[in-house]
Amino acid sequence: MTKQAVVFLEVEGGNDKGPDGHRKDTMPMVEAVRSQGWKAEVIYYSNDQRDELVQSLPASYDAYISRINPGHIPGGEAAYLDFLRELSKAGMVGMPTADAMIAFGAKDALVKLRDLAMVPDDTYAYYDMQSFREQFSKALSTGVRVLKQNRGSTGSGIWKVEHIGSEQVAPGEPLPESARVRCTEAVDNHVEEKELGEFLTYCDQYLGGHGGMIVDMRYLPRIVEGEIRILFVGSDPVFVVHKKPAEGGFSATLFSGAQYTYDSPEKWQHLVDYFLKELPLIQQRLGGHATPLIWTADFMLDTKPDGTDDYVLGEINCSCVGFTSHLDMGIQEKVAQEILRVVNGQA
Repeated sequence: MTKQAVVFLEVEGGNDKGPDGHRKDTMPMVEAVRSQGWKAEVIYYSNDQRDELVQSLPASYDAYISRINPGHIPGGEAAYLDFLRELSKAGMVGMPTADAMIAFGAKDALVKLRDLAMVPDDTYAYYDMQSFREQFSKALSTGVRVLKQNRGSTGSGIWKVEHIGSEQVAPGEPLPESARVRCTEAVDNHVEEKELGEFLTYCDQYLGGHGGMIVDMRYLPRIVEGEIRILFVGSDPVFVVHKKPAEGGFSATLFSGAQYTYDSPEKWQHLVDYFLKELPLIQQRLGGHATPLIWTADFMLDTKPDGTDDYVLGEINCSCVGFTSHLDMGIQEKVAQEILRVVNGQA
């Protein structure tokens, strides 16, 4: 028997809040759930109150909906994920669960999907400085690479790295740490030139703490044509964003000047169908979790040997995907319907 009640989890403060102290897409979702005849409330998470919340929330709500940007979590991400696990153990439906959030949202999801055609087989993940130093210098000798930290947002810690020195080594052989490299950060397309060893040391900040990792993948020159993001509610594609970088850049963030075009899924039917066909296998590779409530899959264009377009998966996001630009499309109603469907299906 369900309580017909859900709680949306937020935190106080942060640059993603409106004048009312909430994310701009939170209250529309709350009202959409209420319009279905269910109770919906917003609770602010804090690490100081976690024990109290673990006791009180399962008694009053069927499910939680996490709407917290990982960069804004008080007490750190690890403590928050443990908190979500406690709620799940107490019987609450997680949207998403802590483990699904990690499985879908961590950058190394790409490495787990390397056996699929949509992920290049020369995609790597590094979890410590020793393996990073040893392996990245070999990958860089094969061509231009893109490094992505696991944390961050809006392009922070995403670097295009290219060898510009005179050193010549066979592809797959390590470049010396004295080699000169040109590094472009996606957050604003700014460029730095330095020795490889100096840059590797700089990246050490991305490897520490909970979830520290760096993902390394081949640079795709056709990124200048834009990144294609599919936004899903459950397994239902809702809209597609075509994000074209500013002239001369490779970053697809609004902050860097990229231009966004919002399309219906039908305008990208071939890509949507391709991804949905692979989705069951993707879920299996990522641990068998249900699809998150609100999530995205980002693609870049490449070219197949026969000259036709290919789509390469760049990343999956599910921690706190926003859709404030599309409230007029009624996405909040789709979210509410998905929440009720999942809760009723697990009652």
